Amino acid sequence: MMEINVLSVIRSSVLYAVFGWIYILTLSCSQEEEAVRPPNILFCISDDQSFPHASAYGCDWVNTPSFDRVAASGILFTQAYTPNAKCAPSRAILLTGRNSWQLEEAGNHVPYFPLKYKTYAEVLLDRGYHTGWTGKGWAPGDPGKIDGQPRHLLGRKYGSETLTPPTKQISNNNYAANFKKFLQDRSPDQPFCFWYGATEPHRRYSYRSGVEKGGKSLEDIDRVFSFWPDTDTVRNDMLDYAFEIEHFDNHLGQMMAILEEMGELDNTIIVVTSDNGMPFPRLKGQSYEYSNHLPLAIMWPKGIKNPGRRYDKFVSFADIAPTFLAVAGIVEPKSGMQPIEGNNLMPVFKDKKFPDQRNYMVIGKERHDLGRPNDEGYPMRGIRQDSFLYIKNYKTDRWPAGNPETGYMNCDGSPTKSYILNLRRRMGSSVYWDLSFGKRGSEELYNVVKDPECMDNLIDNASYETVRNNLYAQMEKELKQEKDPRILGNGDIFDHYPYSQSATRNFYSRFMNGEDIKANWINQTDIDTDIE
Repeated sequence: MMEINVLSVIRSSVLYAVFGWIYILTLSCSQEEEAVRPPNILFCISDDQSFPHASAYGCDWVNTPSFDRVAASGILFTQAYTPNAKCAPSRAILLTGRNSWQLEEAGNHVPYFPLKYKTYAEVLLDRGYHTGWTGKGWAPGDPGKIDGQPRHLLGRKYGSETLTPPTKQISNNNYAANFKKFLQDRSPDQPFCFWYGATEPHRRYSYRSGVEKGGKSLEDIDRVFSFWPDTDTVRNDMLDYAFEIEHFDNHLGQMMAILEEMGELDNTIIVVTSDNGMPFPRLKGQSYEYSNHLPLAIMWPKGIKNPGRRYDKFVSFADIAPTFLAVAGIVEPKSGMQPIEGNNLMPVFKDKKFPDQRNYMVIGKERHDLGRPNDEGYPMRGIRQDSFLYIKNYKTDRWPAGNPETGYMNCDGSPTKSYILNLRRRMGSSVYWDLSFGKRGSEELYNVVKDPECMDNLIDNASYETVRNNLYAQMEKELKQEKDPRILGNGDIFDHYPYSQSATRNFYSRFMNGEDIKANWINQTDIDTDIE
């Protein structure tokens, strides 16, 4: 059995009693809302799932009845984006409400998390919420310590309940059972905030599990992205990815059933999304449309008016933290958090006019995975507005997915990656290799409405010069306001923030000097020694 910290429970109960009455009195002034206590929060995040890979979006080869139920009972968002398409920085944005270029070290992948950036879960814990998480929280990286003790960015971890997974590559974490354990540990009527972080559909997969375990067929896939070859190998890889999304969705359904049985579903806000695009070449860790564009559905029976709606305006991951503060009745300036960049989505929930409604999204990245000299990153910034995506590449002498001689380490090893690399080796050149791993020009421009796969770079087309200039001006203006070091001339600071895992720090120089050092997220066959 898990140990219960009695003092912590008493402290949380007292805080809840005080905060709960404040919340009730605050909301009693509104005739539109009736509150018995602050709402619960269940945040559910898959690991590496692109838009539109859920059946609510019309994707026939991914079956997600639980996600679909959340969408049908609440709001289905069609333009949700992470500003940074990699696990750690994307999750840091969710926790803080700030863009990755506003988070110092936490703007990188595998960083040290700065103490100054308080998370929404830490705020909710202080205000009497029962907080916890299971699976993958903020990761990978080092959250640091407070008063000599490990810092808990999301509250207490729950992971004791296990199961026999459907494949060897799927986690044995019984996510739903750990959620139930978490609920059993709270005080009566105490509001909760729980983070369900699946490790699916992160690599690796059991090859052909989609067909052999999931009953899928290669013909189920309506199309293969144009930047990959349409082969049985790639289609199987996609179906294996789909099978793991469905595992995540299954546990989401179990959690909803638990809440329904307890009578808690109506007063729980459930958010379902992913952290970045699918772990395939040219997507995860890059800045194209399917890198940053993610699934998102939110339900809250007591708080969302006119459920079953679609919301087609831009929503950022930076909007999640201020929304959670708002639903809990917490005034942002008194939260103790650093100034939040995101917008509170409560007007969207109430189906009212939204003064802070976004008409563009700024995106970017710095250092993700290793594999370049001096652990350098591949800095990019971009803006998505109207029909267009503009991208600025700041270090075009660097390899976008990592150096060939270390295995393109910002792209997870996979059958699709191996197929593309082997195709180049056999053919001597390959358009697929160029698109996923080749060097790029300093600017890119795509009409993502006509070309969502970002295959036709319009940057040299004189007809789009005004579009390019307007997008760049808007992006630069926004980033200057947000004090982005990259725009202000100090962007190389991101290259100098230390990588928190000493086992692979300074990977390039150690590897090139003959050290037997390996990165477990790539295959040894990914290494290319014949490319300069």
